[in-house]
Amino acid sequence: MASPVQPFSLNLEVCDRARLARDPAYDGLFFTGVRTTKIYCRPVCPVRPAKSANVSFYPSAAAAERAGFRPCLRCRPETAPGSPAWRGTATTVGRAMRLIDEGFLDSSSVEGLAERLGIGSRHLSRLFATHVGASPVQVAATKRVQRAKRLIDETPMPLAEIAFASGFGSLRRFNDAFKASYSRSPSSFRE
Repeated sequence: MASPVQPFSLNLEVCDRARLARDPAYDGLFFTGVRTTKIYCRPVCPVRPAKSANVSFYPSAAAAERAGFRPCLRCRPETAPGSPAWRGTATTVGRAMRLIDEGFLDSSSVEGLAERLGIGSRHLSRLFATHVGASPVQVAATKRVQRAKRLIDETPMPLAEIAFASGFGSLRRFNDAFKASYSRSPSSFRE
């Protein structure tokens, strides 16, 4: 069995007092492994606290699981502050934004993006409207123009190569996007 790990600057006595008091200020800062049941909990777990001699403390749920503990079904450690479940829909939007940054929508559709995230395309559109204020397609279009502008400013690449390297399907769409965003053509930035 791994030895107890002290999270951050907390010591064993502080963790034990917080666990016994079910102090919500410590929720998400450490997890308690109960050696007799092989279960780990959040400090706010509603079950009767185990004896102090039977517990060890871990800085993360992953560390507790690595030490051989199972998550508690009552306090659900996966929903602790700072976890993806606790952050809610913002986590899904963040994952979508990373995929869009990597060019996912250059070769796929919003439906494909939603499927990759495990949600419906209408729900994805609602999440973007709530968290970003724009649709996934609008975000991808903006990213393409920004990528192209950066390449125009920083490289000597021909504009046609920049258009395709930035994710545009044609030169016409490349030119139209620049005119819509900057009210000028991409070639005017090279003059």
